[in-house]
Amino acid sequence: MRPLPNASTRRSFLQAGSLTLVATTFSPQLMGASGEPAKKLFSAMGIAAPIEKAADLKAAGAEFLTESVGNFLVPDKDEAEFLKNLGKLKASPLPVLACNGFIRPANLRCVGPEANHDLILKWADTTFRRMKMAGGKFIVFGSGGSRQLPDGWTREKADPQFVALLKLLGPLAEAQGITVTVEQLRAEECNYINHIGEGAALIRAAGHPNIRLLADLYHMARAGDTPADLKAAMDVVVHVEIAEKEGRTLPGVQGDDFRPCFRVLREAGYQGAVSIEGKSTAPQIGPAFREIARQAAEI
Repeated sequence: MRPLPNASTRRSFLQAGSLTLVATTFSPQLMGASGEPAKKLFSAMGIAAPIEKAADLKAAGAEFLTESVGNFLVPDKDEAEFLKNLGKLKASPLPVLACNGFIRPANLRCVGPEANHDLILKWADTTFRRMKMAGGKFIVFGSGGSRQLPDGWTREKADPQFVALLKLLGPLAEAQGITVTVEQLRAEECNYINHIGEGAALIRAAGHPNIRLLADLYHMARAGDTPADLKAAMDVVVHVEIAEKEGRTLPGVQGDDFRPCFRVLREAGYQGAVSIEGKSTAPQIGPAFREIARQAAEI
């Protein structure tokens, strides 16, 4: 078993390009369909959870955490509050690769007649700077409340607003070595960017390398997106999240088959990580990582 990384070496794992994280010993070598040892599909497997649970999650097989912008990076609070969280990270056995929940304040609006991109950019500047300090890589841009279309505001009006915002966010993220990953959301959570193809089109229109796409297999399933839709978006996909369709349970609970999407990722040469984001009990977490690894090995 390899020794745990210290705070400085954790940061070196999360540089742009290929992601390399500490290997874990939670499962034996898996075999592919040909009987040969299976090549790993995902560079690392993690889970969305607070840093306080890092030790238990590492024991279950997690290799990184997806934390929360509001709870971990606290862009609405002063530097002293963030430094407390940074201290927790330095003592953590797991790095923070990503933070979700990008824009939470109700007064920060991406689209609509009350859109206020200047305030969002101030929020983003603090968020990206602190994410760099934490050694992380991705800011997940779901933020359904911020990008919800108000009554009477069409996609034809919203799309130019959202693309304009992405074009402004790109240089800020690039300056800190951060990638913003736009996430489609199921219709129950937001009425804008519900399909993976919609997100991909907006990212292409923005045209900035630090604005990319998160392929969330749960939201894809809820929206009725197919592996073919994922394939069409792979030119901008840099990160993956996963949960089962019914109840947002962890892989292995309901028995969902992710292999068709995994096959698309492998054929496209995907080299990034996968993060579990779903409802779980502690005993389900280790088996979920093993289920992901098993299904990935079978394609």
